[in-house]
Amino acid sequence: MIQTYIAYNFTIQSLQPAREILVAELGSLGFESFTETENGLVAYIPKSDWNLNILNEVFVLNSGEFNITYDKEEIKPVNWNKEWEKNFDPIAIDNKVSIRAPFHEKANLDYNILIEPKMSFGTGHHETTHLMVKHLLQLDLKNKTVLDMGCGTAVLAILAEMRGASKLDAIDIDSWCYENSIENIERNNSKKISVYEGDASLLVNKHYDLIIANINRNILLQDIKIYANSLNKKGFLLLSGFYQEDIPVIDAEASKYNLKLDLILERNNWAGLRYLME
Repeated sequence: MIQTYIAYNFTIQSLQPAREILVAELGSLGFESFTETENGLVAYIPKSDWNLNILNEVFVLNSGEFNITYDKEEIKPVNWNKEWEKNFDPIAIDNKVSIRAPFHEKANLDYNILIEPKMSFGTGHHETTHLMVKHLLQLDLKNKTVLDMGCGTAVLAILAEMRGASKLDAIDIDSWCYENSIENIERNNSKKISVYEGDASLLVNKHYDLIIANINRNILLQDIKIYANSLNKKGFLLLSGFYQEDIPVIDAEASKYNLKLDLILERNNWAGLRYLME
């Protein structure tokens, strides 16, 4: 049966961090898909999961700190899989990594990753995922233990295993991402990745040589201390999900925990930072 969706078109003044907070809150209410626009966001929810009061408890909409307006419409039933296929193109990063869907031809590159993202984040098209892939290509991952925090589709964990990591954990708080990560790990015949549903509270007594955290600024600022406590000496922490102008506040927090900024990559105003645990 083809699903009917309700679409909310949000207009946001001062996009960040309001848009990221809004996506997180709507995701917890059953919204399945998001499209960023120049002035805000379009969010989609199956009509079967929608009710008239669904936005009543959304904090970011009721806070005087943010100015967000919206309207909604019912979307005529379409074959969403076909729509997704029409709009998802395979990508190549540094002529080494191919990220493609099952209906794309396999590329002749060093690393071919098969992803069916559904409604999850992490196809490689977004600048932050692209930046993280570039960071991973520059690191020696052979026999390293790795955490992919906020894993989305698990594309970064899959690439890390392909590059020689020996044991990997992938964690996401979103149940859709958790299930999609398991599917993609099986699809790529990955054998060394364990997937967990949850947040940084799962990291008690866990330690890694490399931690990847592609989330958002506020969550990173909240959890950098936990990442530092979970990082082996001389280990690396990769951070993305924020803009270039956010680098000073991220670095100020990281520097509290013996993390030394080692490399900055930038793409279309987004930043990807590499830290070394001294």
